[in-house]
Amino acid sequence: MTRRERTVDVLVVGAGPAGLGAAAALAAAGVRRVEVLEREQAAGGVPRHCHHPGFGSTRAGGGSSGPEYARRCVTAAERAGATLRTGVTATGWTGPRTLDITGPGGLERITAGAVVLATGARERPRSARLVPGTRPEGVYTTGELQQAVHLHHQRIGRRAVVVGDEPISVAAAGTLRAAGVHLVARVTDRPPALPAALAPWLGAPLLTRTTVTALTGRTRLTGVALRHADGRTTTLACDTVVFTGDWIPEHELARSGGVPLDPGTRGPAHDAAHRTARPGVFAVGNLLHAVERAGTAAAEGQAVAAPVLRYLTTGDWPENRPALTVETPLAWIAPNLIDPEAPRPLDGRFLLRASRRLTAPLLTAHQDGRELYRGRLLRSVLPGRSLPLPAHWLDRADPRGGRRARRRRAGSR
Repeated sequence: MTRRERTVDVLVVGAGPAGLGAAAALAAAGVRRVEVLEREQAAGGVPRHCHHPGFGSTRAGGGSSGPEYARRCVTAAERAGATLRTGVTATGWTGPRTLDITGPGGLERITAGAVVLATGARERPRSARLVPGTRPEGVYTTGELQQAVHLHHQRIGRRAVVVGDEPISVAAAGTLRAAGVHLVARVTDRPPALPAALAPWLGAPLLTRTTVTALTGRTRLTGVALRHADGRTTTLACDTVVFTGDWIPEHELARSGGVPLDPGTRGPAHDAAHRTARPGVFAVGNLLHAVERAGTAAAEGQAVAAPVLRYLTTGDWPENRPALTVETPLAWIAPNLIDPEAPRPLDGRFLLRASRRLTAPLLTAHQDGRELYRGRLLRSVLPGRSLPLPAHWLDRADPRGGRRARRRRAGSR
């Protein structure tokens, strides 16, 4: 089969809020050939099948539904002049900024002046969580559940268990309610994370410090086996289970292209300008830090336009950027590469995530044994939720310091 070869100015991989935000901003800034690739049959990303409100707003219950928000993002990119292509998959790299793709029109090879990776994130399925048992029908992630209910209008079941206690588990419970499914219980192996005020709305008990040990049933799920912290074992009768949260970036394309990953976020290591360690390759959105709100991803996409334009003009790419690392109980920090010429994040803050609940944690930052920052938060930090951290302390750092550069620690009283 003949492979067609083309060139574009900027190639964006992924048409969720981050990719569409980047495409709209770049096209509006005058970049002539901005092309967006999306492997799904429709652009818009995860919001397409999230029918709850809150998209595009920081106010609880405000904003629009996910599909409405997705349509706005698509419209903005197209009106700015970007080209959106759906049903197209990037299969691999053949050069620093050259990708092979396959789609309805056959095989193509596209070389770009700059590449923006916006491939998003996914929830770990049951198999990746190593939950033993049979493989019956009725097992979902939140995304699979939402697509089955809202996009394909499929029948789900009658009784469901939700595994997880993150904000996404609330969305899963709402989808089950919309499908007429009774929520039996929510299960988490951690202490409670969501506000207790949500319990009446969710209408189901929360079983904390409880582990799913197996799924039962042959052709259809019949129950979820549990082990409680005190050693008791029980089985909840249900025909549906939804595994929520436990996000991982969709980093396969980045990894296959030799883009180094940050060990904490598991997404591409990147600096404040969203530049990866591979010249000409940028990354934005939940590929970098699974998982943030759609508005945060869209804002990052819009913000990457200026660094991309600068690279297209000058070809400059920083070298030897020190890494910013964290220590337990912190899980990750983003951005996680420091450009000595422009160390601060574009919005003046970092995103920080903890691996467990911290109460009024004391945060410190060090470089080569020298303390740069010390401060105590006046509220709790919950796993699965990011903490915005001001970056003013970087002004006290030596931009040419040790190779381990800066490390962050957190204690909890």
